[in-house]
Amino acid sequence: MANLAQEESNQDNYSPIPDNARMGAFSLTMAWWAVCSAIFYIVIGASLALSYGAKNAIIGMILSVISYGLINSVMSRYAIKEGLSVALFSRRLFGSAGASLATLIFFSTAIYYAVFEGSVIAVAINNTFPWIDYKWAALFVVVYSVLLIFGSVQTWLDKFNGILLPFYILGLLAAVVVSINVYGYQADWMSLGEENHTTFGWWDCFTYYMGVWVLMLFTFDYARFGKKKDSSYHSRYNFGMPFYLVTFLVNGVVGIYLVSSIPQDEALSEVSVVLSIIKLLGIWGLFFVWVTQTRINTANYYLATMNMQAFFDNILSIKAQKLFWSISVGVVVYILMLSNIFSYILQALAYQGVFVVAWVGIALAHILFRSFYDQKDESLSKFNPPGLTSWLFSTIIGLLIMNFGHSFTAFAAPVTFITSIVIYINLKPDYRNKMHHKVKQN
Repeated sequence: MANLAQEESNQDNYSPIPDNARMGAFSLTMAWWAVCSAIFYIVIGASLALSYGAKNAIIGMILSVISYGLINSVMSRYAIKEGLSVALFSRRLFGSAGASLATLIFFSTAIYYAVFEGSVIAVAINNTFPWIDYKWAALFVVVYSVLLIFGSVQTWLDKFNGILLPFYILGLLAAVVVSINVYGYQADWMSLGEENHTTFGWWDCFTYYMGVWVLMLFTFDYARFGKKKDSSYHSRYNFGMPFYLVTFLVNGVVGIYLVSSIPQDEALSEVSVVLSIIKLLGIWGLFFVWVTQTRINTANYYLATMNMQAFFDNILSIKAQKLFWSISVGVVVYILMLSNIFSYILQALAYQGVFVVAWVGIALAHILFRSFYDQKDESLSKFNPPGLTSWLFSTIIGLLIMNFGHSFTAFAAPVTFITSIVIYINLKPDYRNKMHHKVKQN
């Protein structure tokens, strides 16, 4: 395994993962399932239930499980087959220079999430041990998060997250069981937010989850480590619907129940839920929060590092090692954790979400209909007009819809997604001839 770690640390972001550097199915599952545990998913479920009604929220979750599962099934198979990172695949879609925008959006989004999840741990530490100032708790969180990703996905993060997975599951169960013991069983938890229930509230809930389609990019950068013989397993189970059943539905339902049963002293947020859990479970609540947030942050820091490295390598030809970029990510995260800019980060994430949805649409269209256009990197141009044009126009349309008014917001992501696919497929005039020729050859 030592030679695999060395191979990965030397692996260029623009080189496919070779077959001898791939991971076993169980190891990759343990590494990837770190992404399913975050207070963020618990809060989303509860927030949507309060805004649109619990039943609408659950329908939105189920639809998201299905859509995420289907799309990531396709993407993971392709990533495993080609061994590509998001950076390398984006070169095929947008050209060698055009791909830089994808890596910029990816690493900045991963940093934003690292800030949120890290802040939750820091607040939890400060709340449990008031003598530890928030800034020192935040520094502690950043330092150990950076140290964790010094190792490789193959030899460390899979084992680390595999060990913590049972504690995450037990923590979820404990939170529900203890809340029932303290407050009694809330038989009407499915009525949470019933006063806000609307006929099409499920659509708003479903499209809200499209705002975190960055998980499709997460999938790509993890799936490339999968062995080709395990492709069916990964596409159906590891990166498919079972994963999102836990990530969205289980976490979301737990969130709905906890919020309906635990009295809230302030507006619902990740922090308010964390403080409620700590109040309920005491020091074990802090441990549960640490487990959930540390697991998700191994992915946030790792992907932010790899894509920041790819971005500056491509734009400025900076060939610094992974160690330098992981420390750089840590510095940026710490500065943001101490800054009062969370409202701006949320706004940035909303706009970047449109870019991400467009990327997913183009990526899916390429894999399903245009993968026979794939070229070796040395033959790629700096800019790929079909990909860039599709991305630009679909994103502009999505942003315009977002700003038409609240009643149109729920259509921004779906329209962006469909528009990106339609434009990308139809831009090249010889597309249908190429497809016909390909079919005849087969």
